[in-house]
Amino acid sequence: MAIKVAETTTTGYRRLFEVRILHHYWLDEGVTLFDGLAEDVRNLKLLKYNISNILSINPTPGTTYLMNTLKAVARQTGTGLVVGIPEVMPVPDNLILSFNIEIKDPAFFSYTAMTLQDRKIYECYSPGDDKIYRYKENVPVFSNLTGAPRGNGPSKQLFLSKEIPAITDADQVEYLVISGNALLQLTGSQPGAGTQQLNASAQASPVYHHQNDAPLIVSPPGLTGAPQRGIGLTREIPDNVFGVISIAAVNPVDPDYSCTTGGLARENPPVFQIRFRNRSLTWSYLNKNNGNPISESATPLPLTFSGNAGIKQKPSSGVIKATHEGNNPAGRIERIFTEIYE
Repeated sequence: MAIKVAETTTTGYRRLFEVRILHHYWLDEGVTLFDGLAEDVRNLKLLKYNISNILSINPTPGTTYLMNTLKAVARQTGTGLVVGIPEVMPVPDNLILSFNIEIKDPAFFSYTAMTLQDRKIYECYSPGDDKIYRYKENVPVFSNLTGAPRGNGPSKQLFLSKEIPAITDADQVEYLVISGNALLQLTGSQPGAGTQQLNASAQASPVYHHQNDAPLIVSPPGLTGAPQRGIGLTREIPDNVFGVISIAAVNPVDPDYSCTTGGLARENPPVFQIRFRNRSLTWSYLNKNNGNPISESATPLPLTFSGNAGIKQKPSSGVIKATHEGNNPAGRIERIFTEIYE
C-alpha cells in the first residue's frame, strides 16, 4: 500500500529590527554606569533584567494591520522589542511601524529622570475645520529617522533619541544639555540653574531620553491652546501613552539605521537603543526620632537598585521632593531631593 506524504512548506523568518530599552536605575551599580561594568557583570545583570515588569510595548492598530499584511510578528522581550518578517517578503521602502509605550510600574516616575515634566491632555477647538484636536504634552517619539548614533564601525551604537541640545534659558530641572564637549544635567530650573557633569565627552556617553525627544506640535491654523511639545491623540494612540516608537524601513541618510536593503530585511538587522536615565537627587538625612536635619550629600547622587552611590544609607525609590524659589510651589525648582531617616 502506497503511503502519501503530506507536503510541508517552511518559511524562514529574519529579524527586521530590535529595540533594546535599557534603564540605568536597574542596570547601573551605584555611580558606575552599566557600560563601564565588566562584560560578565553586564551579562549577569541583563539575565535578571526584564523591561516587561516596567512597561508594555504594543503595536498601533494601523501597524498591526501592516504587519499582518506582511506576515510580520512583533514580540516584547526582556530587553525590549523584536520584529521579525519572512526573509523573502518584500518590504516597501515607505513602511513605518509604530508602537505605543505604556508604563506598568508606578514607581517608574520616582526613579526615572525627566518625569517631573507635565503630561497633561489638551482638547483644543479648531474653528477652521470645526473640529476638536486632542494633544498630550511631552510625549517622546523614538525614531530611527531622527536618532543620534555614537561611535563608528563595529562599535557604532544606534540610539533612537535625538541629539542632545545645547543649554537654553528656558530649560527645566533634569534637562540634559551639551556644553562645549561635555554632557550636563540641570539640577534646577532656569534661570540660574545648577548643573552636574555626567561625562566630559558627550560623544562617549549614551544618548539618554531627553526633553527634545518630544516633537514640536504643529497645530492647524487658528487653533490655540496646544502644548509646545508632544503628540496628537488619535485612535492609534491611547490617552495613557508614555512614548511612541516609530521605525521606518529605510533611513535615506544613514544606512546603518535602515531595516532593509534592496527591499528585503537585512542579514545583519539593526539593533536600536532607548536609554532611560536614573534620577539624581540630593540625599538629605534626618533624625528618625525628631525629624531634625543631620547632613546631606554635597552633590546630587544617582538612585540605583544595586550598589550605593553614597557612603551612608541609600534612599528608596520613593518620595521625591523639590525646593521652589521663594517657597512658592508655582516658582521655579531650585533643586530636587529625597529624605532618609536614620
